[in-house]
Amino acid sequence: MKSILGRKAGMTQVFTTDGVMVPVTVIEVLPNVVLQKKTVENDGYEALQVGYEEQRANITNKPSKGIFDKANTTPKKFVKEISGDEMNSYNVGDEVKVGIFKAGDVVDVIGTSKGKGFSGSIKKFGYSIGPKGHGSGYHRGVGSMATVGRTNNRIHPGKKMPGHYGNQQVTVLNLEVVSVDETRNAILVKGCIPGPKKSLVTVRTAVKAQSKMPTAKTLVNYTAESTVSE
Repeated sequence: MKSILGRKAGMTQVFTTDGVMVPVTVIEVLPNVVLQKKTVENDGYEALQVGYEEQRANITNKPSKGIFDKANTTPKKFVKEISGDEMNSYNVGDEVKVGIFKAGDVVDVIGTSKGKGFSGSIKKFGYSIGPKGHGSGYHRGVGSMATVGRTNNRIHPGKKMPGHYGNQQVTVLNLEVVSVDETRNAILVKGCIPGPKKSLVTVRTAVKAQSKMPTAKTLVNYTAESTVSE
C-alpha cells in the first residue's frame, strides 16, 4: 500500500480519445519529505512521518526545527504520518513524489468535510419532517426522547440531536486515478473528494480488494494538437 499528502485544487473535466467526458478532481501533490521513520523495534509500528509545504523559519519552534535539520530540509507547514508496506524503502530525507501512483490505480482519499455550523436533526441525519397540516405545530423537531420505559430519567449517549454538522474526517473509497502529471505534481481522480478547495487530503492505495481493476484511459492532449496545427 502507498500513501501521499496533497491539496485539493478543485474539479474539472477531461475527455478521452473516444469522446467520453470524465469529471475529475485535481489534487496538487508536492514532494513529501520524510522527516522520521517509525519502526517496530523503536515505536511498535511502521510508518513514515512526512512534511508537506514550506513554512517560514521564524515561526518554527526549536523542537520542530531539530527534526527538520536531521532530515536536512526546510521547515514544513504540515507534519503527518503515512503508512504502507511499499513505503518502507524510503529513508529520512527522501522525497515521496506523485509518481508512486499511475493512471488506472484505485485509491482512497481521506479529507476533512466542509463545516456547516449548527444544524438541526433533519438536515444532519435525514430525519423525516413532521406533518404540516391539521393544526400540527411540530415540523422539524428531534422526536421522542423516550426509551420504551427503560431509564427515562435521562437522555442516553448517542441520541441523534441538533449540533455541529460537518468538519469531520471523511474517507471516500475506490476512486479511479485518471491521470498523473509528474511535471505539474498533480493527480486527477475521477469523481469528487471531501473538503473545500485547498484543503489537505491523503491519497492511499485502496484498502478493499477490487473485483475488476479499471483500464487506464487515453486522454485528449490539447497541447500536442495545438502544436501540430501551428
